[in-house]
Amino acid sequence: MPVLACLATPAHATQVITHDPVMAKEGATWYLFSTGRGITVHSSPDMRTWKQEAPIFPNPPSWATKAAPTFKDHIWAPDIHHHKGTWYLYYSISGFGKNTSAIGVATNTTLDPRSPNYRWQDQGMVLQSIPGRDLWNAIDPNIVEDAAGTPWMSFGSFWSGLKLVRLAPGRTKLAEPQEWHTVARRDRPAYTPDAAAGPAQVEAPFIFRKHGWYYLFASWDACCQKEKSTYKVVVGRARSVTGPYLDRQGLDMANGGGSLVIDGDRDWQALGHNGAYTFDGRDYLVLHAYDSADKYKPKLKMLEMRWGGDGWPAIERKDLNRYHSRLDK
Repeated sequence: MPVLACLATPAHATQVITHDPVMAKEGATWYLFSTGRGITVHSSPDMRTWKQEAPIFPNPPSWATKAAPTFKDHIWAPDIHHHKGTWYLYYSISGFGKNTSAIGVATNTTLDPRSPNYRWQDQGMVLQSIPGRDLWNAIDPNIVEDAAGTPWMSFGSFWSGLKLVRLAPGRTKLAEPQEWHTVARRDRPAYTPDAAAGPAQVEAPFIFRKHGWYYLFASWDACCQKEKSTYKVVVGRARSVTGPYLDRQGLDMANGGGSLVIDGDRDWQALGHNGAYTFDGRDYLVLHAYDSADKYKPKLKMLEMRWGGDGWPAIERKDLNRYHSRLDK
């Protein structure tokens, strides 16, 4: 790679740095939530110019260090969900490379930090994974409602793959009796120690309802290794929220299936940990991508998602360089 390719231009340097982004719109404002200390928050009037807001948690959740002793207030992979006037912000507590993990949730009646009603209230832990007991990892939550309005939470990273569990109507606890499903997994080599994540690289589920289908997006391969990162987005779909989620070839994602949606190129690497949304009548894939011209820093990308006659999502790769966020300081 030419030396000049590694020098950040002003346009690159002013883009929003984010990892594991999710979005929501309230009124005329979009809000971006992502991995960071206390959960990083940005707001925007137009989906391009973003202002950084105060983090969700000025202090770590009180229960977090008990669940994950190595936790240092770097909260991972949030998800934002709205139901009957309440916003639910799910988030991940973990030790890197371990399944000493938990998913928590906080609630608010508004996303506007300047509203007098703005106050996040932590509702505590939703579920927890414990090494030696669980061969799954309680991180990367995403909430979807099925056609009957029942809330489900998908989650997971490495180990035995991505899980789906039914939530109670209040959305802060699991429904009883508990109902669990494996919706995606990749081969975990025999004799891999249970404590090790292993090479079965699949994480970051996001389920998007469209055209009578449930589309399960997931991220495969290596994240967080700068130029060595190989992260990419894959998808499968199902008629039922519980699956099976089949790819274009009919292979079940629970048996290693997954059709490529988009992967990296020379300019942008490690595309992944996406959300999928409909804003103002258009569908978007929201994700992070590592900027090869700026020391592989993770930048925000919003890519319009189009649908072919076969009902599968399509992304134009050139949109990666068309979308440029701007941090308003």
